[in-house]
Amino acid sequence: MELFNALGDIFSSDALYVSAFQLSVLFLFAGAGEWVAERAGTLNISVEAMLLAGAFGAAAGHEIVAWSIAGLVGGCIAGLLIALIQANLSHRLTANQFVVGLALNVLVLGLTAFLATEIDLGPARAEVVSVPALSGIPLVGEALFARPWPAYFVYLLVPAVWWLVFRTRWGLEVRSVGENPQSADVSGIDVNARRRQAIMLCGLTCGFGGAFIVLGQVGQFQSSIINGRGFIAIAAVIFGGWTLRGTVIGCVLFGLVEALTLATPVQGYRIDPVILDVAPYVVAIAVVLLFATRVRQPRALAQPFVRGLT
Repeated sequence: MELFNALGDIFSSDALYVSAFQLSVLFLFAGAGEWVAERAGTLNISVEAMLLAGAFGAAAGHEIVAWSIAGLVGGCIAGLLIALIQANLSHRLTANQFVVGLALNVLVLGLTAFLATEIDLGPARAEVVSVPALSGIPLVGEALFARPWPAYFVYLLVPAVWWLVFRTRWGLEVRSVGENPQSADVSGIDVNARRRQAIMLCGLTCGFGGAFIVLGQVGQFQSSIINGRGFIAIAAVIFGGWTLRGTVIGCVLFGLVEALTLATPVQGYRIDPVILDVAPYVVAIAVVLLFATRVRQPRALAQPFVRGLT
């Protein structure tokens, strides 16, 4: 009975849904971009670096111009810069994409931590915009319709990415190079160019997500601001079976799980802090173990393309 009472208290809290939405926005921007990259046959491990660079770029842009739009642009540019490095090393110079991604994650973590100590980055927040009437809906109104203005771009993200991948020639070519790059090459498609472009799109969306966590949630850059969430976004793509709908569900699920770890102590329930810290990552690992071998991934995922080799 006490367990049900505790669950009732937690799930009747507005703060739970606010946190879940905030975290889901981050995962959705990272996960949607990673989904496009993986549909092109690339396993982009540097999502973490892109998010962290986007967060730092947003704080730096806001510090320079003192305008949240400048912070958002700075975050997107920073995420795109990491994507350019990943894309060109992996799909122009044919370096091992796993090694490149892991190296970028370590590099960006160290570089941003160093720069944060050398540069005084002040608070950076975007203005909260409330939608009349809708923001008053019980429980979810504040979470969905009374958020910092960058959060509302998430409502455009999913249909825009779906249209790009399934309703444009570019999207058809991206899907083809992820399934059968040799056939795509014979058809005149530049396989590695499409893969680089997919990674750059991922860099833009991750940069936006990193900027959002600074401007719309934390309000200031911290070197631990991403804290492994890039890997959770990758897990969401696997959970979703490399489908956009499944990826969205996975991002929302992981956002809710992490929000639960934040909301439980707020409601006065004591749980070992170590358990709360590791819970989202345990769930992510469990998801990968359960779903990675039960769903069909793009046939050429993580396989480098060399013309003439089968």
